[in-house]
Amino acid sequence: QVQLVESGGGLVQAGGSLRLSCAASRSSFRINAMGWYRQAPGKQRELVAGITSLGYTNYADSAKGRFTISRDNAKNTVWLQMNSLKTEDRADYYCNDHLYPDDYWGQGTQVTGSS
Repeated sequence: QVQLVESGGGLVQAGGSLRLSCAASRSSFRINAMGWYRQAPGKQRELVAGITSLGYTNYADSAKGRFTISRDNAKNTVWLQMNSLKTEDRADYYCNDHLYPDDYWGQGTQVTGSS
């Protein structure tokens, strides 16, 4: 069983920045893929960014150029740096740990904001 603990969410204004963190309790952290997903009220959960065990990254079109996912295998941690935040970025953000065939999820961290 892998536990994921997210942090870093909060209240931001449009144009602001946030850095989300996800700490994983996994001894084999370096061999798994990690991702950040988000879910806004009334919408399906969607992938925001992913990073493979080798550090290859992929982003949703909405995140390209504004968000950066990174990981430190020595710290069992993955981050999501979010810049130039928009109102449509408001959502619950979830960390995902994927090592086939298993998927683990964190409890989520909320990104809210004012216009």
